[in-house]
Amino acid sequence: MAEHLTEKEVNKELESLSGWTFDDNKIKKEYGFNDFSEALGFIVRVGLEAEKQGHHPELFNVYNTVRIALSTHDAGNKVTNKDIDLAKAVERLI
Repeated sequence: MAEHLTEKEVNKELESLSGWTFDDNKIKKEYGFNDFSEALGFIVRVGLEAEKQGHHPELFNVYNTVRIALSTHDAGNKVTNKDIDLAKAVERLI
């Protein structure tokens, strides 16, 4: 079982992740794009990165908006370093 981060640790990590929030034992961010095609392209890039890391996000899309939520299933659906690492990788995709 993966070791989850404390709320204080999560908030400290989020200081370097602009726009990410911690809520309901997940880190989350909403992205806006010009249109559906851009949003879908972003989702595909996130999916490929997630697969490479072996850690998969919750993704929600409506037209030009993509919401991402991250937590680690094998840590009781709480935030771990896996989530922080994936969030940092997602930020590099923008």
